[in-house]
Amino acid sequence: MADLAIMVAPNGARKGYADHPNLPLTADAIAKEAHACQAAGAQAIHMHVRDDNGRHTLDAARYLAATDAVRRATGSEFVIQITTEAVGMFKPHEQIAVVRAARPEAVSIATKELIPDAESEAAAAALYHWAHEQRIAVQHIVYAANEFDHLLDLIGRGIIPGHRHSVIFPLGRYAADQESDPAELAPFVAKVRESGGVARFDWWVCAFGESETASLVASAAMGGHCRIGFENSFINADGTRAESNAERVGDLRSALSGIHRRPSSRADVLRALGQPD
Repeated sequence: MADLAIMVAPNGARKGYADHPNLPLTADAIAKEAHACQAAGAQAIHMHVRDDNGRHTLDAARYLAATDAVRRATGSEFVIQITTEAVGMFKPHEQIAVVRAARPEAVSIATKELIPDAESEAAAAALYHWAHEQRIAVQHIVYAANEFDHLLDLIGRGIIPGHRHSVIFPLGRYAADQESDPAELAPFVAKVRESGGVARFDWWVCAFGESETASLVASAAMGGHCRIGFENSFINADGTRAESNAERVGDLRSALSGIHRRPSSRADVLRALGQPD
């Protein structure tokens, strides 16, 4: 089985200090948390940034500032992924603009947000092809199994280039109270296997709620990679509330002790996140 990558998602777009007092929202706080998570066993970060009022933003300057802060804190091996998540606030052209302006080494994009209709396909195709040429690692967010069919269609028609792709499946996103269940993995994994398996798709899982750790352990056992952190859950495997993202990473590492997969290298993490060969 391939080496295992662990990415931390320390803040997300929706939560604030009322949800957890240690949520890292500023560039310096994100960088400090990234360093602690790296020490706990994470090899990458999935990063959201906020404006001066703590609201989710796709401001490229803020992404660049946070990226610089994380890079100084973690060194050259740690992988930094930004996101274009719209959160119902941003249009496709704004998502495209931030990727072109920030030129990240890795980015996550939900195809259903970037391509809400047929009229959006041309601009999205231009972005995907530009990112491919720039060797930017593009990870596709797939919220439901039927969205995987849409992704396959986009790949088949050449709107998304390349022969190998990265996908992430958020479990519990549409469940009651956003509580995930490891059983939700089944239709996603079936789609991957039906569509070329791990030779064609590197797949990741993040999971909402108290079953985050259990869902990620199931993912790792089946060949997937793990994204963990306060974006999705504050709760450790034993039901206690974590004080930090690094504690969540450590909790996952302990739960993975029986799964013998070595930590991924930087090159392997970037490849698993969609960097073209």
